[in-house]
Amino acid sequence: MATVIFAHGRDSGPWGPKIRVLARIAEHCGLRVISCDDRDTLDPETRILRLIKSASEETGQILLVGSSMGGYVATVASSQVGAAGLFLMAPAFGMPGYKRKMPNTEVENIEIVLGWDDQIVPEESVLSFARTHRATLHILPASHRLVEELAQIEGIFERFIQKSLALSPAAKPTGRQMACF
Repeated sequence: MATVIFAHGRDSGPWGPKIRVLARIAEHCGLRVISCDDRDTLDPETRILRLIKSASEETGQILLVGSSMGGYVATVASSQVGAAGLFLMAPAFGMPGYKRKMPNTEVENIEIVLGWDDQIVPEESVLSFARTHRATLHILPASHRLVEELAQIEGIFERFIQKSLALSPAAKPTGRQMACF
């Protein structure tokens, strides 16, 4: 069974509005859902190690989903956990104080959602990452939190799951679960 692992942002929690909505979609599609609770640390390097440990305990394909700092964390961890897909919302690339200004990944299936009105994440850093990794980029009329566009993000996420599972034959859902697509 494929697993979706969520990494939340710096000032949010493991079951914020975006994660609750996306977790419901993932579960409906028959995927296992884990949401890391990193509220006790603001250190992205600690969060990366925790995510790698959490992923190492899973069997089957892993899809990583990260928001803001969680997007940075998921990206850095993605190659080490062999993620089949990477879904990033307002990923915190190019941020001061982060060990890697521009993280790298070997994951090929990458979707990024960014808000036009994001006042936190440097837009140029996200665009550069998307260009370098040939990621699919969705820029929506939203702020950093992206909650204004949750309905649109739901559809983008569902298509991301479909694409991820199609690229990974071992993780294809059973007939009962195909109704989500």
